[in-house]
Amino acid sequence: MTDRLVEIRDYTVDPARFDAYREWACELAAPWLMANLDVIDFWLDDGSEAEVTGSDPHVSPNGQANVCWIIRWPNRTARDEGMRDLESNAEWRAIWAEHPCPDAYLQMNARFMKAAGDLA
Repeated sequence: MTDRLVEIRDYTVDPARFDAYREWACELAAPWLMANLDVIDFWLDDGSEAEVTGSDPHVSPNGQANVCWIIRWPNRTARDEGMRDLESNAEWRAIWAEHPCPDAYLQMNARFMKAAGDLA
């Protein structure tokens, strides 16, 4: 068993400001994050209708997440330290200062998961 985990970050960005967000994310945020964190990938909604199924499906009043990125971490302590370091990183703060709509995040969800083989 190992402590390694992935953090799955889902964001619901206001659809009215999604295009501005997408431009900032693709040009500035995602390239920097991928170069400086162990980001598996960074995904943006393609406009396709979501499929919501199950025995008791619910869609958030904020709508479906339209941004997702996954970061690999050695353990939860490293994640917590890494996120604190990110918030104080001068390069990241300069990129964040260029954000066209920092108040457009309707909802953010972070989940932490381990590979099934790491749980055995």
